[in-house]
Amino acid sequence: MSTQELLAPIMSFLQCETPQSWIDEAIKAENLSVLLIDHCNCEKKAAGTAMALMFRYSNHSELLPKMSKLAREELRHFEQVLKILEKRGIKYRPIPASRYAKGLMKHLRTFEPETLIDKLIIGAYIEARSCERFAKLAPFLDDELQKFYLSLLKSESRHFTDYLKLAQQYSEDDITSRVNFFAEVEAELIESSDGEIRFHSGTPSI
Repeated sequence: MSTQELLAPIMSFLQCETPQSWIDEAIKAENLSVLLIDHCNCEKKAAGTAMALMFRYSNHSELLPKMSKLAREELRHFEQVLKILEKRGIKYRPIPASRYAKGLMKHLRTFEPETLIDKLIIGAYIEARSCERFAKLAPFLDDELQKFYLSLLKSESRHFTDYLKLAQQYSEDDITSRVNFFAEVEAELIESSDGEIRFHSGTPSI
């Protein structure tokens, strides 16, 4: 399947594209190292989120195998990014996270099953945006990173639909309105001014 074929459902799901100004800043040498570290953190957090859902909702039999598989994939990608950092002489170190995930999570409803439904929808947006940025960055990167990011797009492109299917499965009502709500929140985070460069940061103001 081509990159465009993989991207088509992702771009239909997301309300906006990554602005070119973000790409222009992200590919600068002084920013790319930070971006790779943040990407490494994102893979680790994605695995942690999947594991947390498994422990919190251990009686949800449909969720467990999907989250287990996702966690394994994300940890493998975490290890791959770590190797890239080491190969390039970039020290893996703690850096502040972007506002992105917190900006989505602050709208989380606090009663079940709505909390789980919202977590799954948010997971879908995080995964979809990650894939969109893999594709957006790839043409501007060196051969090694370009090949790696396109491989991630291929392997992770189904994650957002897995999250959405589970969200609908655990909801008694159609989730479209809630998905649309988070679409607007997510787009605002991407399109509004942001003073940091991170994998999911907004339009650069630096």
